[in-house]
Amino acid sequence: MTLRSALACLLLLSSAPALAAGRPRYGGELRVAHDGPPEVAEPALADTPLEATLLGLLSRPVCQAMPDGTVQPSLARELSRPTPQSVRLTLPSAATASALARAWMRLASTEAASPYRALLYPVRGEARQVSTQGATVELMLSFPWPDLERALCHPALAAPVGPAQGPFSAAGRGTLEAQLAWPQGRPYLDRLLLTGTDERGLARLWSSRQVQLELGVSTETDTTAGAPYYATFLAFSPRKLPADFRQAVESAIDREDLTRLFVHAPAQPMPHLLPPALMPQGPRPRPAPPAASTPRTVTLLYDASLEDQRAVAERIQVKLHDRGYTVALEPTPRASLRTRWAKGDFELMLHALLLPPVAGPALAVVLDAGGRRDLLGVELPAIGALADAAARDTRARERALALAPSVPLVPLYAQGLGVRLAPDVGGLRFDAQGLPLVDGLHFAPSEGTATGGRP
Repeated sequence: MTLRSALACLLLLSSAPALAAGRPRYGGELRVAHDGPPEVAEPALADTPLEATLLGLLSRPVCQAMPDGTVQPSLARELSRPTPQSVRLTLPSAATASALARAWMRLASTEAASPYRALLYPVRGEARQVSTQGATVELMLSFPWPDLERALCHPALAAPVGPAQGPFSAAGRGTLEAQLAWPQGRPYLDRLLLTGTDERGLARLWSSRQVQLELGVSTETDTTAGAPYYATFLAFSPRKLPADFRQAVESAIDREDLTRLFVHAPAQPMPHLLPPALMPQGPRPRPAPPAASTPRTVTLLYDASLEDQRAVAERIQVKLHDRGYTVALEPTPRASLRTRWAKGDFELMLHALLLPPVAGPALAVVLDAGGRRDLLGVELPAIGALADAAARDTRARERALALAPSVPLVPLYAQGLGVRLAPDVGGLRFDAQGLPLVDGLHFAPSEGTATGGRP
């Protein structure tokens, strides 16, 4: 061996540890605590940011929207546009394609109790007849809709939970194992150990160093958060309430105080139909109270599983009493809440939705949630006809402002997901939806088995 060759080999050998130290390493168990339910529901009902994150460990949408505006395949192996008004998805198997097509057709039906069906409205026939051929799903559009791919990334459109539908798989109570054959690359971690608790339990587990990742944290200490797209509205029935009811609510409620005192952080007041992340406009002036009218009793439905909705409902109850309304509160399971929404069987309802991070699709969901499905065929084609993404967003925001008085929704606040991560864990990123990408987490190379990782 020549001297030059020997020196080159020595240089490569000496640099190998430094290169390895700079790369994320595979292996280890991550102990995770959250304040959500022990099991997540079907995708269209698992729509709090926390539940969407937990569901995303086991079942993913076909794609993932990133903060820079790009779309990356997730469950799908490939996304393409054979023509401007068609989208083709290649799934891991024919069984997956068939299951996803059936789920979308159920969701998009006019009988579905989900406003997320509006995400599929541009699909011809509203996705009631999704064409599949083997592992391929073909979507034909009724009108140009360049934002369809980003809409398909919404967690409500994830595949039903099943084998190999997400980066992890269930392996016993509270244990998730990495899917080694996950199409987008196996997670760095070998497994997740999940613990469900409440807010007090999160604080106790963190202070005693029993967990390395916490989801659903409201404290600002050592906490980061995704963008707040979980929007809560007060929905009301115009057929059952006076014409000045919106004015009564707007004059009675201070969104700033409501959000600061009664809502699980991180949260922002939401004065418009779209959350501040999509519609960065200042607060609206509160109107004067309407003229006094005959007192009446109304019922307010809210999600029984969300503690802050109970607090908000009680606050609305107090504030509307000053406007002549006696408000009876009715906690309701989320599935029943959506069913009653679909039937119009309510007077008042706290309606919380995870809006997509794109103004056009978000406006579609809001219009459907507000009972103005009739506007979708008018508004969406005009938005989709604009080729430039910024122009589409501007048009959607303008229409949200213009249509607000005719949509029976009073926007209240928008929330994100607070996350706390131990210093020996790296790789935390959020997608455009504001959800943490847990499959990208890894232990720091220098920590070895002390953190639960493998050397």
